[in-house]
Amino acid sequence: MSNNREVAQQIIDAIGGKDNISAATHCVTRLRLALNDESQVNKEALENIDLVKGSFSTNGQFQVVIGQGTVDKVYAELVDLTGIGESSKQELKDAAEKNLNPLQRAIKVLADIFIPILPAIVTAGLLMGINNILTGAGIFYDEASVIDMHPQWADFASIINLIANTAFVFLPGLIGWSAVKKFGGSELLGMVLGLMLVHPDLLNAWGYGSAEEVPVWHLFGLDIQKVGYQGQVLPVLVASYVLAKIEMFLRKRIPDAFQLLLVAPIALLVTGFASFILIGPVTFTVGGWITTAVVSVFEAVPLLGGLIYGALYAPLVITGMHHTFLAVDLQLIGDPKVLGTFLWPILALSNIAQGSAALAVMVAAKDEKLKGLAMTSTVSAYLGITEPAMFGVNLRFRYPFIAAVIGTAIAGMFIAVNGVKAPSIGVGGLPGFLSIYPQFWGVFFIGMGIVLIVPFVLTLLLSKFKRAKA
Repeated sequence: MSNNREVAQQIIDAIGGKDNISAATHCVTRLRLALNDESQVNKEALENIDLVKGSFSTNGQFQVVIGQGTVDKVYAELVDLTGIGESSKQELKDAAEKNLNPLQRAIKVLADIFIPILPAIVTAGLLMGINNILTGAGIFYDEASVIDMHPQWADFASIINLIANTAFVFLPGLIGWSAVKKFGGSELLGMVLGLMLVHPDLLNAWGYGSAEEVPVWHLFGLDIQKVGYQGQVLPVLVASYVLAKIEMFLRKRIPDAFQLLLVAPIALLVTGFASFILIGPVTFTVGGWITTAVVSVFEAVPLLGGLIYGALYAPLVITGMHHTFLAVDLQLIGDPKVLGTFLWPILALSNIAQGSAALAVMVAAKDEKLKGLAMTSTVSAYLGITEPAMFGVNLRFRYPFIAAVIGTAIAGMFIAVNGVKAPSIGVGGLPGFLSIYPQFWGVFFIGMGIVLIVPFVLTLLLSKFKRAKA
């Protein structure tokens, strides 16, 4: 008890005193703090505290890595010493948001929308990986798949494919639920809105390009195409914002006794008409422009596209801007002309690169505490969670982070030139190959080899150079 209290006091002193803390909470391994002025933090003093395994700042929150089973005890002492009281995660987010600029707030909105639905998307990606193993030709048999050789497994694979595809087929429903909730409306209405955009009576978006005749509604002298928005991101995002604002407007003006009868029907009706008449066609076009622009770069100069995205992804994680590319990934996956993302495979390799750099730090380090942190961070990064390695180890010394970026850029160029794509988003790191099209596994494994070796060797060489220079 006394040791945890002493550690809590040391942390308070290192982050600028109790007056610098506006709110605090914790997760399984980290203290999450909203600070009034992060420039007051003494990171060197903070990371010299015995129980502290690292620290980093993201989305306006300053996070101190302590570890499972200990963080809650230190948090209890910190709350008692500062007298600030325990905060919920939402209260901490609200306090931290005050530290963000307009661009960071916009990015945070996207993150708050997509992060809650990630488990469904990642699960779908893993299941699609299993389906790929069963249906991909040439994996276990020459020019034949498992189900070709063992037809009794065909229906098994078909059911897996159906389960895996559900999250992507009804993606607007998931986004509508999360987005309307974020914008302040009823998440149930958001889900209905999203499902409405993929209603079976509408022409499936994936069949739009090949359709001989597109059905239309004749409304107010307008011909409105009856087209669904399967796999689309922008239409449901904009429609969700409109729905939430209309709902909030109506709730403030309609008496409580009539809200159940009027608010939801009016909000859905107005948003529905607006979606099919204006929002859907406009955002569908804009989404097509974005997809075309990204695809054009990777098709025209894949070497440059892979280099830029590979070099920039990890720095984007530091700023939180990487969340914006999740929407682009989903847009690419949902586009019938592309049917896969070439960005996500680079993300998976970036995770491995950060782990390899942290592994080299573990090998080179003399300090036992740093060795332990680097080892656990390496395992975490290889399994797709890079924050401990990136913020707790690599950025702390800078050169491991740079080595990881160089390795990712080289691997990014290699897999981009070879056209590697993923039909879904899965778990990053070493299991990432499961979400790659099977025909690209060989190339992707070479990319994995690059990010396993290059960051590790570079980090070791740079560490020796640093010691020699010292």
